[in-house]
Amino acid sequence: MSQQPIRVVLVDDQQLVRAGFRMVIDSQPDLTVVAEASDGADAVRVVASTPCDVVLMDVRMPGLDGIEATQQITARSGAEKVVVLTTFDLDEYVVSAIGAGASGFLLKDAPPEELLTAIRTVHSGDAVIAASSTRRLLQHVGPLLRAGAASPSAAPQGLPNDLTPREREVLECMAHGLSNTEIAQRFVVSEATVKTHVGRVLAKTHSRDRVQAVVLAYAAGLVQPGDVLRDAR
Repeated sequence: MSQQPIRVVLVDDQQLVRAGFRMVIDSQPDLTVVAEASDGADAVRVVASTPCDVVLMDVRMPGLDGIEATQQITARSGAEKVVVLTTFDLDEYVVSAIGAGASGFLLKDAPPEELLTAIRTVHSGDAVIAASSTRRLLQHVGPLLRAGAASPSAAPQGLPNDLTPREREVLECMAHGLSNTEIAQRFVVSEATVKTHVGRVLAKTHSRDRVQAVVLAYAAGLVQPGDVLRDAR
């Protein structure tokens, strides 16, 4: 039995940009563009009326911007995941978008392969953290996270006291962009064990996903920009 393709909504005020994304996405057998929107208000309406899985959301648009649109979409009870499209000169927008509920962010000029991977990764329930561009971007916005530029509702300040040493190590790995597979290899454990640790980290930190947990790791000082991941113990 064939699996239903991942349904994507494109949100960008430039028609040529949407056309390019659509061409790349629709070329994949497991992905399909089900709708497009030219601004944030249109995106909120489209997502409310069109069953979809992943929303690719531009940040700067006329009228309702991508941040407010993301907040409205993620506040609904639907299961749509939002990936924010950004550039390096929009760091403040990136942090705000994460606080608004985005499950990931991607550089707008990322290669097609990274775009496709981001859609599949977010749909699988993971966050777009592992891509090399996202790792660089996390380092770039780290000072903003430390300065409290993220929405106060994005994550509680400070790490919970009941995190075990291993859970803190897993969170640190997550903040450095390691996937579950990479974390499993690092600690020589099964991927299922890592998933259990990640689930406990998310539950204890009251994080809705990995992105929010990473915001917390930076805001609490567990990880700082320029840090190098320490050797596994």
